[in-house]
Amino acid sequence: MASTVFAPPESSQPSRAVELNRPAHPIARWVFAALVVAGFAYAGVSVFLDTQQVGEQLATGVFLFLGLALLIALGFEFVNGFHDTANAVATVIYTNSMPANLAVMWSGFFNFLGVMLSSGAVAYSIVTLLPVDLVLNVGSGAGFAMIFALLLAAVMWNLATWYVGLPNSSSHTLIGSVLGVGLANQLLNRGAGGTAGVDWSQATKVLTGLWMAPLIGFGAAMLMLVVLRAVARNPTLMQAPEGDAPPPRGIRALLVFTCTAVSFSHGSNDGQKGMGLIMLILIGCAPTAYALNRTLPASATPAFYASATAAAQVLERRGAGDVPLERARPVLTDAVARRAVTNAQVYGATTTLSRDLARRVASYGSLDRVPASATPNLRNDMYLVLDATRMIAKDPAARFGEAEVERLDDYRARLEAGTRYIPLWVKVAVALALGLGTMIGWKRIVVTVGEKIGKQHMTYGMGASAELVAAGTILAADRFGLPVSTTHILSSGVAGASVASGMGLQRRTLIQLAAAWLMTLPVAMLLSGTLYWLLLQLVERGAF
Repeated sequence: MASTVFAPPESSQPSRAVELNRPAHPIARWVFAALVVAGFAYAGVSVFLDTQQVGEQLATGVFLFLGLALLIALGFEFVNGFHDTANAVATVIYTNSMPANLAVMWSGFFNFLGVMLSSGAVAYSIVTLLPVDLVLNVGSGAGFAMIFALLLAAVMWNLATWYVGLPNSSSHTLIGSVLGVGLANQLLNRGAGGTAGVDWSQATKVLTGLWMAPLIGFGAAMLMLVVLRAVARNPTLMQAPEGDAPPPRGIRALLVFTCTAVSFSHGSNDGQKGMGLIMLILIGCAPTAYALNRTLPASATPAFYASATAAAQVLERRGAGDVPLERARPVLTDAVARRAVTNAQVYGATTTLSRDLARRVASYGSLDRVPASATPNLRNDMYLVLDATRMIAKDPAARFGEAEVERLDDYRARLEAGTRYIPLWVKVAVALALGLGTMIGWKRIVVTVGEKIGKQHMTYGMGASAELVAAGTILAADRFGLPVSTTHILSSGVAGASVASGMGLQRRTLIQLAAAWLMTLPVAMLLSGTLYWLLLQLVERGAF
């Protein structure tokens, strides 16, 4: 029985020749160029209007610097588009379900849609890995050095792996870049013995998802193919296409659906990573307009005051009495940087700062009325208290009751609403960059996934299994605010489906994929850490 389940189909081995080089229609090129120009124009006009609305005047140099930083950030998402999304279209192309050019345009559109409809939960998960002192002072030279270093390192490694056709993970690369900057900042400021440059509790959660992704993709795709074979009982599903003939209508619909699901889920998860970094850039260059969520209505202020007061009462019971306001900030900054919040003084400092936040926000009436001079301090205090309450609530030594945890969670949610938001134009710009990137440079990765993982041509069932697993896993991760790798899940899913079909794997490609997976984290960390150090030298010399 086992040999029947896993044996390859007895049909003739079709050629892997797939039409990948058909030129795009000239109209498509004009539309592509028009969308690029429109996207940049929309972003520029939006920044101008947002800053004018709050009375913030950006100097020409700052505006140009902001444009360069946004260009690099959107460039990362553009590279992410043609690097990662090629995984989504490989299956429909190699099963003749869609012509290559149509497939990449289809995928690009649903990447765009995924970004636009994303929850925003993932956007700041990357930011929480960054050193607290740099995030609080993101408008400083060191803050900009951090952003440029991690973005340039991620783009460089992504382009290098794309050039050799390796399906490397953009998420993996970006997280490595973030960790590299964090460790470099730690070594430069606190010495080799410290670890406060990186939030290792958050990093461990993120890295766990990265190393588990290939195992989930491989095992789940194997199981999915066996289930499909048992349930569908359609021998055609387990056959490879013959020549350039499309699959039967029902199978074709299934494969187009799975491609759509992977493209949408990729946009909803990966697009948010760039959003969080772009918000850091905006906060650094135009804090009055972007440091606080000025779209919150005035009606939210009484609820914020009540929530802050309730949370302060919870912490006050475990605090060390009143901590003067001038001491509360340095106490909290140090505690959050060291991830050491389990002491009465930290509770007292959090209580003091929470009551002060409630008083200040209530005096303004709404975040929209906070004056420019007060915006950076208010945002930094809210960020400090947000991180402190998050760590305190998770501390098992605190032994909070259920009602107390609910009060802290409600307060934290209101702090997040005030400091962590994504303007519509940022979503549109990222969505365009990711969607348009899908349509450029996709061939190298498509060939690797479609031809160089399994030993024989991909069957319809293999493509559907790998993509169903990838889409389901990514959407689940998006629901819980976790960044995951589309590349790891899908490429390992293709490998798992190939094994389940009895077709075997190409050893050379697997070794290359494993090498890229193992090298990405240390190489990205080394690149970003080195770039951060070099950029800091330029800052100290007054270069920017």
